Amino acid sequence: MLNISDNYSHDSGDIRTLDAYKITKMPRWHLSFRRLLLLLFVVFVLFMMLPWTQNVRADGRVTTLRPEQRPQTIHATISGRIEHWYVVEGQAVKRGDTILYLSEVKSDYFDPQLVDRMGDQVSAKQGSIASYNQKAGALGDQVSAIQRELTSKTNLLFQKMQQTRLKLESDSIKVVQANIDLEVAKRQYEGTKNLYDKGLKSLTELEEKRLKKQETETKIVAAENQVASDRNDLEIYRNELTLAQHETANKIAKSQSEQFSTMGEKFNAQASVSKLQTERENYARRASFYYILAPQDGFIVKTMTPGIGEIVKEGTPVVSIQPAHYQLAVELYLKPVDVPLVAVGNKFRFVFDGWPSFFFHGWPGVSLGTFGGKVVAIDRNISANGKFRMLVSPDPDDHPWPTALLPGGGAHGVAQLNNVPVWYELWRVLNGFPPDRYQVETENNKSNEKAAK
Repeated sequence: MLNISDNYSHDSGDIRTLDAYKITKMPRWHLSFRRLLLLLFVVFVLFMMLPWTQNVRADGRVTTLRPEQRPQTIHATISGRIEHWYVVEGQAVKRGDTILYLSEVKSDYFDPQLVDRMGDQVSAKQGSIASYNQKAGALGDQVSAIQRELTSKTNLLFQKMQQTRLKLESDSIKVVQANIDLEVAKRQYEGTKNLYDKGLKSLTELEEKRLKKQETETKIVAAENQVASDRNDLEIYRNELTLAQHETANKIAKSQSEQFSTMGEKFNAQASVSKLQTERENYARRASFYYILAPQDGFIVKTMTPGIGEIVKEGTPVVSIQPAHYQLAVELYLKPVDVPLVAVGNKFRFVFDGWPSFFFHGWPGVSLGTFGGKVVAIDRNISANGKFRMLVSPDPDDHPWPTALLPGGGAHGVAQLNNVPVWYELWRVLNGFPPDRYQVETENNKSNEKAAK
């Protein structure tokens, strides 16, 4: 080949006939296999670039959104004996329909006229209250009369005291006049006596002057006695005034004491009336509890105490009822590690028991038979099963949930999180990283962002 040798071969021959060529020849399918591997690699790369919806899975059951729409148990309000059932299990009832009739079992309430008799007692007590009012009014009038009597008596005594003061002044003037007359009589007597000693006056004239002087002295004593009597009368009137005031005050205090006592008895009677009225209303309400009524429209689910003549105690459950009108929701339980990834407003996809579905967790767009939901509430405290409870309501922007769906059925939910490439999701899973959390866009968040800008 390199023309080194002088020997030259004129017949080159076919290389494919050589044994070395046959041994080292590559098979024809090898090239196809390489192409297949290349194609698979390209497909794998493209697959790794596909979008993947991260998710959090949780199982739960169908329930109702509002508490009053969930199945409830009706209890006996009072103790009684079952006399008659008006419904059967599975029957539809309206609000106020009679479910069960109970008869009385306590001896305190056996009297069928108990409410009427309590009404008679109330009427009697109300009559006694009216009597107490009249008595209190009469005592009030008596106090007013005593006060008017004291006013009249006081005015009379003041007038007598004024008259006595005037008389005292008059008698005091008489005493002064008598003293003046005594001075005159003494001077006349002394002058007559001097003249009598000189022989100019007779003894008769002297005796007349002495008599006149004695009469004047007597008048002075009488006038002074009258003045003393007037002063005594004035003091007596003052004492009478004080005594009248004290007596009147005692009478008024006694009347007021009786009045207050009457008012106290009246208040006691009013308290008794209120107590009797409360007992009458309690008896009337107890009579209404003999009939157990449906609290809302619904269906009778199960009777807890079905026997006729069976005695039930207060608060004993007798029947359970399912409300007829309710808004469905799903009650899910999340692991504590997944709770930070879900917030109120996040979307869920559900597969309900009994409804066929074809569901891909990572590609919800190609899933069939699933229903959408939106998170409305997440408990702030962990449940007894070690998970956090969450309520999810139907998504108004998605297909409506089945009308035949009933509370209590099973549901499998998947919370949709961020959209990431498949390679990122595989890398995250291999490294044990949690899914990416995203913020739910709401109208409030948009308005806050606009305000901030």
